[in-house]
Amino acid sequence: MENSKTAGIVIIGNEILSGKVRDTNSFYLVCELRDLGVDVKRISVIPDEIEIIGREVVEFSGRYDYVFTSGGVGPTHDDVTMAGIAKGFRVNLVAHEGIKKILNLRYKDLINNSVLKMTEVPEGSEIDFHENMRFPVVSFKNIFIFPGIPEYMQNKFAIIKEKFRSSVFYLKRLYLNCHESNIAEILNGVVEKYKDVTFGSYPVLGKTDFRVIITAESKSEGLLKTALQDLIDKLPGDLLVRVE
Repeated sequence: MENSKTAGIVIIGNEILSGKVRDTNSFYLVCELRDLGVDVKRISVIPDEIEIIGREVVEFSGRYDYVFTSGGVGPTHDDVTMAGIAKGFRVNLVAHEGIKKILNLRYKDLINNSVLKMTEVPEGSEIDFHENMRFPVVSFKNIFIFPGIPEYMQNKFAIIKEKFRSSVFYLKRLYLNCHESNIAEILNGVVEKYKDVTFGSYPVLGKTDFRVIITAESKSEGLLKTALQDLIDKLPGDLLVRVE
């Protein structure tokens, strides 16, 4: 869509791929980014492997305006996101003194090499400190690196999210009492006519008053209204239940 910033999300963790942990971070990020006017183009779930992480973030970074990673930033053996990003972009991992200071204050005599691993970031990273964060947001180029724990990730994103705000998406929903096959030809014709409006069609089970939801979305409110009215005018009158 015209004037729309794009994003890719990379979820990192063997625990996601093995079913040990349910991924909620991508759903959260998609919803938040959509509200900010950012168009999420792709979500990838990959293992804790340096080479794979490196390849994925390099590809995403070149393709989208923003990249958001989640997972792999702790002190244990499988926390290799920073190393993967550094490997992919062929830069060194370097210890950041500001992060080291925070960890020293927090862990005091309990600090060790595993904890100090969390001070290492790809060379050239930006470190964004905030009063309400236990740990700063680390970004490298257009890649924003978040922890995998949902509460930590959400707290960090909520604090910095306004930097990603773009022009808003306008969204309308049509509730229809029919099968998709009844309106597919009509919908397909309208979709072909309005290239800058994104339509979706979703069958719904278990409802007594409607069976299909059609969504229409655009960065242009005027174009959305025109396209929506065109679709409504073409629908048989007894199918439309309501518009929201």
